[in-house]
Amino acid sequence: MAEPAPACQVAPDAAAIETLARAALARIPAPFAEHLAGVVLIVEDYADEAVLDDLGIEDPIELTGIYHGRPIGEKSSFDSGALPDRIHLYRLPILWEWIEAGVALDALVHHVVVHEVGHHFGLSDDDMHALEAAAG
Repeated sequence: MAEPAPACQVAPDAAAIETLARAALARIPAPFAEHLAGVVLIVEDYADEAVLDDLGIEDPIELTGIYHGRPIGEKSSFDSGALPDRIHLYRLPILWEWIEAGVALDALVHHVVVHEVGHHFGLSDDDMHALEAAAG
């Protein structure tokens, strides 16, 4: 009798990526965490053509996430009618990078989330690295 085939491994779906992203957001330290309540988290397979065109990106696999909104330091009490700030994570590019880099998926999602949160605060790359270290 032949051995049964091993169970097929299934790539994490959008809900699994969102769960990892929410866990990463929950680890963002104060005082940053208090300013994230209104930020919407969206997980999609890829960025749409308009986003890719705006960024000059030809291959959608190159974009793992993006922040849409105005950094906190640029907001005004006179702003009205704007969409809520959003962090978009792109599942398939994240999974591609996960395979290529050989890092833990939760660590990669954490890295992407912290980077996009950094854009929400208008942080430099050095400040984003410090925030990522603080968020553990």
